[in-house]
Parts: sequence; C-alpha cells; structure tokens
Amino acid sequence: MTAPWPAPHAAAPVRGRVNVPGSKSVTNRALLLAALSGGRATVSGAPTSRDTALMVGALRALGVPVEVDGERIEFAGHDGLRGGGSVDCGLAGTVMRFVPPAAALADGAVTFDGDPRARERPMGTVLDALRALGARIEGTALPFVLHGTGGLAGGDVVIDASASSQFVSGLLLSGARYEKGVTVHHDGKPVPSLPHIEMTVAMLREAGVEVDDAEPNTWRVSPGPVATRDWVVEPDLSNAAVFLAAAAVTGGEVTVAGWPATSTQPGSEILSVLEQAGCAVIPGPDGMTVRGPAELAGVDVDLHDASELTPTVAAVAALATGPSRIRGVAHIRGHETDRLAALAAELTPLGGAVTETPDGLEIRPAPLIAPADRPWRAYADHRMATAGALVGLAVPGVTIDDIGCTDKTIPDFPARWAALLAT
Repeated sequence: MTAPWPAPHAAAPVRGRVNVPGSKSVTNRALLLAALSGGRATVSGAPTSRDTALMVGALRALGVPVEVDGERIEFAGHDGLRGGGSVDCGLAGTVMRFVPPAAALADGAVTFDGDPRARERPMGTVLDALRALGARIEGTALPFVLHGTGGLAGGDVVIDASASSQFVSGLLLSGARYEKGVTVHHDGKPVPSLPHIEMTVAMLREAGVEVDDAEPNTWRVSPGPVATRDWVVEPDLSNAAVFLAAAAVTGGEVTVAGWPATSTQPGSEILSVLEQAGCAVIPGPDGMTVRGPAELAGVDVDLHDASELTPTVAAVAALATGPSRIRGVAHIRGHETDRLAALAAELTPLGGAVTETPDGLEIRPAPLIAPADRPWRAYADHRMATAGALVGLAVPGVTIDDIGCTDKTIPDFPARWAALLAT
C-alpha cells in the first residue's frame, strides 16, 4: 500500500478468535535443514510471507529443488549445493545470517545483497567467523561474495554474539556438514534472545545432529549428516502477541488458536507481560485466551530474551495507567530499524511521554491524540507497523504510512486485523 492506512478504532472491547501464520523462525530453520539433508522433505504450516519467500529463493539460488504450494513446501533430493547464483536477503535476518554458512558448502561463488536497511545491519561477526573456519569472502557487510569450494574445514571459532543470537544459530545450523563440525564460543556481553538458540539446538537434534550445549556460552556440533524429515510449523507466537494485546488495550477477550503446550519461541513471554499489566491469561483446548482489564497497569520487564516483543509491549505501555519500563533490549537498535528510537519518535507526536534509556524505554501515562499532520511511520519494519495498529485501537485517527511491510511475517495483516474487530 502506498497511501497511509487508517488503523481501525475499536468502539467496543475486541472479542474474537484468530489463527496466526506459522512461526517464521521455525520455518526458516526447517527450510535450511531440509535443504542441507539433501533428501525429499516437506515443511508444512509455513507462513506465506516475504521472509519465507526470501529463504526459498536463497535455497533455489544454491541449486536446491524446492516447490511451494501455499503453506506446504516440498524438497526433492539433490547431491549438494551449487555456486554461481545470487541471494536476495531482503530485510530477513535469518536469510542474511543463516544462508552464508550453508553457501560455504557450495561449489562456487555466491553473491549476497538485500534491502538498503539490510546493508546497515551487523554482518561482520558471522563473516569473520566463516573466514576463521576456512571460507574466502569479499566484503564485511551486504553486499558481499562468498567463494564456496564444495566444503569447509570447520572447527573452533570464538565470536561476540552480543548483537544477535542469529550469529550463533547460523553457524550451528550448517556446522554438521563441515569436515570437523563446528564449536562456537561466545565471548562478550550476554547473547540476546537465547531461546532462539535453544530453538536451533532442539531442531538440530530433531534432525539427528549431535549438539553439546552443556557448557555456558559454548555450542559444539559434531560432523555428520542432517536427517531428512518432514517438519510441521507451529503458530508464530511473536506475531500472535499483537492480537492478544488487542484484548489488553480494549478490555476485550481474544483467543489465539493452536497455541502450543510447550514452545522454544521467545514470543510466549507475552503472556507473563500481559499478566503483569492486569490481564487474565487462560489456556484452553482451543488455544490461548487473554482477557483485558478495565484499566491497564504499567509493567517493568526485561525483554532481553524476547526483544521482538518490544514494539507490542511499548504500545500496551503507552495506553496504561501507570509508568512502565522496558529493559535489556539495547541490541534492537540494530534490527529492521532502530526500534527504540523509532518507538520514541512515533509515540511522542501522539502525546506519549517516552524516554530512551541505554537499554530500553521508560513510558509514563499520558493522554494520546493522533496528530492530523503526520502518519505513524513504520520504517519498513513489520513490528513497528503492527504496534501502530495496536495504538490505533484505542486512539482514533491513527494512520500508518506503510502497512504493507507487515507482509514480512504476517500475510495480509490488514484483513486479519479487520476480521478480528468484525467479530
């Protein structure tokens, strides 16, 4: 969409039941593991989103035979990865950080590039690690060229993954195919979003790969095959968060269908945050239900391990009756946009009292009114766009400049949002 999108305003408490697309984090890990197995495999429940399409395109560029039929993706057998192609990373961190370690196994040069903002995102850690493991790479950020030789020695490498857990996951996912496997040692500030590394480890083990993560800040992947298997993707809990938060900010009740009984997804932390804000959280056989309170309380939360929830939580906090503090998320300044600066820049024109801190935000209660002279800016960031939609439920007149960027992870978000309000 090119014209600003008028965010629907809720005249009454929002009540409904929603199905959310599959987890993009699980999907793109499953797609890469299926490709590395070399066999016939399927991934079911994959979201029909841009991030999924970018990963499929990257694997095709490496010579992997893969076909997409809606939410089902099928792989045919192949005898190795091929060089000579170009990979479009778009703005997908999983593509720009996960695919280069696999491309080191290709038999020729592979060129990587992406959206303008992607060229600004940190890449040096994973590229330097691949060099230390034996790869030849031209460049330190997008665009760059990786010269594959059909294999990689692998071995031990020390990195600073404090900017992104994806640096660790990317090396681990392909490590079993290296001659010596891979051992990744982290040396630096705490790794953000550790649950995402736990997800990687769990999925590697499901694919028959031996992983030793007993030692803190060290992950050892033994050399060996990646088993061919069929993957089923669970709902994306970070995307589900904004729908549950709709109940919170309107005093309504929303159920997300298919919520897993257990999950390694960091997005599940939204439940404890909403409870702190005064919501009732009710698990049931049909899904997870959140019932909003008459008045939202402020929250004090450390989102270091679930930083993708920050825009949603900030939108909830801006509508609360007490002050809130979000901590532990300094690293999200390097996400699709500087999310801390963006949230402060968009909530302030509405009258929000927002202060950036070194590692997060402080948000104080203030009446919000949509300005007539500017839309809520999304910064091409899907989570900034959905945060604006959430604010718009409670603040009439909010418009969003680029709701189309939500296609990154939530196909047809405007229709899904409107359908929830319609029920």
